[in-house]
Amino acid sequence: MSTAPSLTAEEAPQPAAPEPKSRGPWAALRPLVLRLHFYAGVFVAPFLLVAAVTGLLYAASFQAEKLLYAHEMTVPVGDAKLPISRQVDAARKAHPEGTVSAVRPSPEDDASTRVMLSGVEGVGATHTLAVFVDPYTGEVRGALEQYGSTGALPLRTWIDEFHRDLHLGENGRLYSELAASWLWVIAGGGVALWFSRRRAQRKVRGVTGRRRTLGLHGAVGVWAAAGFFFLSATGLTWSAYAGAHIDELRTSLGQATPSVSAAASGGDHAGHDAASRAGGDGAHGVGLDKVLAAARAEGLGDPVEIVPPADASSAYVVKQVQRSWPEKQDAVAVDPASGEVTDTLRFADHPLLAKLTRYGIDLHTGVLFGLANQIALMLLALALILLIVWGYRMWWQRGRGGAFGRPIPRGAWAQVPPYVLVPLMAAVAVVGYLVPLLGIPLAGFLVVDVVLGEIAHRRDRRTSVA
Repeated sequence: MSTAPSLTAEEAPQPAAPEPKSRGPWAALRPLVLRLHFYAGVFVAPFLLVAAVTGLLYAASFQAEKLLYAHEMTVPVGDAKLPISRQVDAARKAHPEGTVSAVRPSPEDDASTRVMLSGVEGVGATHTLAVFVDPYTGEVRGALEQYGSTGALPLRTWIDEFHRDLHLGENGRLYSELAASWLWVIAGGGVALWFSRRRAQRKVRGVTGRRRTLGLHGAVGVWAAAGFFFLSATGLTWSAYAGAHIDELRTSLGQATPSVSAAASGGDHAGHDAASRAGGDGAHGVGLDKVLAAARAEGLGDPVEIVPPADASSAYVVKQVQRSWPEKQDAVAVDPASGEVTDTLRFADHPLLAKLTRYGIDLHTGVLFGLANQIALMLLALALILLIVWGYRMWWQRGRGGAFGRPIPRGAWAQVPPYVLVPLMAAVAVVGYLVPLLGIPLAGFLVVDVVLGEIAHRRDRRTSVA
């Protein structure tokens, strides 16, 4: 159904069936949908296969990370936790390099505290060095490179970056955007083709060969289609080009994700400036303990992250970082001179589209519902891998694995009623503009098919003349 060249199986000789007496719009559109499904299956499926395999590994990496880094992430439960300032001091004593960019106090009784250091030699500019501290004893249990707001450690970071950009940087992101741009199109076309087939041709049991492969391909694809639509839509929200258009649209609608104001209210920042010059330990002004206490008084429960002021005119920002359901995403700004809360942002007050975007991304990345979420993603990835393999197998089973099948018949577009064709072309143009890695390849597919159609037409004309 969804990701590979099922066209060749559709084109294979089938038992004769009586033609319907009347041809509706679908009868004219079906060859076009079939051809598009075929081209996308041939040329886009390899990118989807990479995305599916790396996505499967990423979903599994959450549990692998807990096992691999158990020593750093977990601690024996003690009697009482030390003040957060003493825990940061212990981390800085063991790792005086760089500056403190954030602190995540121990969120559970058996969890360590993370002190994130930026500007550390050998650590990427977008990464931090996470120092793990026992909150009961102040013992430093290790230090690992960390990436992203979900606190990904080296194993998950490596898989995440491979899934996102193949470790090729910004240019590599084009691969994942291409896959996300086409997944929903291929899935939708496959569902339409599957339900347009006669019931007898959709059976899997009791048939063999190409028809059995087609039956498996379609049945699994139909069941997984909703998941593919979701992955495609959420994947595009943070892509390079389509994601920029989505952000512009949300901003124009007043649905952008808000942020807490980190501007300090003023006052004496001498303590802040002194601490900054002293070596970036994060203890500006009133210090971490009073800042955390102020955030707790505003109702910010664990897990939280404390971000020290960026400069003399900035405040501390304390934000909740729980992405699992129910999400905790409240944030406050705390003046470093007085310890007073200067701004508060509640997740409940976020615009609707901002909330939906947050939910969608967290569900896509496997954190919203924890292990159940990750298992569901692994099943979707496995389904996508099987669909691609079955699609290419159908192509091969026809006996002409190198063939590209029959082009769209000449005049096929003219058979589509204008009341269907005109709105359809308008919608395709709009979507192609908003999602350029869908529009550009689609134009290429159409050009190739027109050329193949003209070649086939001239060959047939020469044959008939001869």
